[in-house]
Amino acid sequence: SYAIIARMLRRTKIVATLGPASERRKTLCKMIRSGLDVARLNFSHGTADDHRARARKLRDAAEECGRDVGLLGDLQGPKIRVMRFETGSVHLSDGDAFFLDSALGIDDGTSAGVGVALETLHEDVRERDTLLLNYGLISLRVERVEGTRVHTTVVDGGILSDHKGINLKGGGLSAHALTDIDRENIKLAAELEIDFLAVSFVRSGDDIREARRLFQEAGGKGLIVAKIERTEAIDNIDSIIEAADVIMFARGDLGVEMGYAGLTGIQKSLIQETRKAHKIVITATQMMESMIDNPIPTRAEVSDVANAVIDGTDAVMLSGETAVGKYPNKAIQAMAEVCVGAEKYHAPQGETRRVEDQFTRVDEAIAMATMYTANHMDVGAIVALTESGSTTRWMSRVRSDIPIYALTPHKATKRRVALYRGVYPVEFDVDAHVPGRLYQDIFATLLSHGHVSVGDLVVFTKGDLQGISGNTNVMIILRVPEET
Repeated sequence: SYAIIARMLRRTKIVATLGPASERRKTLCKMIRSGLDVARLNFSHGTADDHRARARKLRDAAEECGRDVGLLGDLQGPKIRVMRFETGSVHLSDGDAFFLDSALGIDDGTSAGVGVALETLHEDVRERDTLLLNYGLISLRVERVEGTRVHTTVVDGGILSDHKGINLKGGGLSAHALTDIDRENIKLAAELEIDFLAVSFVRSGDDIREARRLFQEAGGKGLIVAKIERTEAIDNIDSIIEAADVIMFARGDLGVEMGYAGLTGIQKSLIQETRKAHKIVITATQMMESMIDNPIPTRAEVSDVANAVIDGTDAVMLSGETAVGKYPNKAIQAMAEVCVGAEKYHAPQGETRRVEDQFTRVDEAIAMATMYTANHMDVGAIVALTESGSTTRWMSRVRSDIPIYALTPHKATKRRVALYRGVYPVEFDVDAHVPGRLYQDIFATLLSHGHVSVGDLVVFTKGDLQGISGNTNVMIILRVPEET
């Protein structure tokens, strides 16, 4: 079908958030067939049982569709938010006096002031600082601090309702990245065999290392995602990229703290630096937000997604569009269509950065040699026999139009590589095949899926010792024969 062909041609992957709009089995199947690669569980909303049910439904639907769909668990992070108002909301006018106080009762907010969830807010702000509420729609100038109470003047007013977020312009709020709730959700993520664990409001590489330790202690085996949404994260980006497996550029809070004017430049730089470090990158937040209510995206949203694709992002992400929107499947379809269109206009770039570098691992050297060879020959496909998927990750860092097929018997590996740009998982167990017919059986599998055609040149990578992660040490070029 056209949908299957479009999905296989699309190199950029799609992450979409599960929620009330996408809970039904029929809707999930439609989304998967339209191109969903990784589903996101947002631990900020719902109960543990809600997440268990969504994970089960997602994997059942993926099995029904014959697809390997990854599962990403997104930790809530610190709640830097106002508490509740007696009337649910208040209207703040320019010039009004308004206070924020961590000692105020949870439900005692009025037009004079409101409680805040961050106990250290009064220690983090200074006179003339600017506090931004509800993604910057309301701004407050700090006048003075008395005990736990922060007195401000409203600069840009509006309606302020319960639980809206707080940002300090320029960054600097001291909330720790992992809360007690996050620690419990890390255990839940391990129980659900989450493939990707996202850490919110990361400040440094230490936050990532702590999350990885807790995840592994709980039995988790997935990759760790660092969400870049604080000014401090940009200041410490090298240590974060080094510590994480995946970088998610979450542009909402970061745009509020740093200002929107420089956000696109930061995005381009971050994608480039992440790829250079051989890590995976997701671009997220408000990519097609108008599709929460509308069946088609705006032209600006189309340009936003296309720009990220052209920059080389591994994946683009949908949030409210699929969690609570009216058109979750149409959002997936629109995202997939934009990705394919953008990829057509982006000429592949050869890898020049590593020409004079020394490789420290044999499997990395094989991966780079494979991509150089494939990009300089008329190759139809690249095939990697892989245990962990690391070889295909390195391959996917080199720009190429050539599809990379990760052949593996491991479900976790198949779900992991589903996030890698230009990499497609294929079920194949080397141990179940006669050694003398290995390549014939591989060709038969690829031909049956329509991944190659008779006469195509195919570059293979594998390890002499099968079943050992990191053992890839062989590259071979073969032509698909007429009879397998």
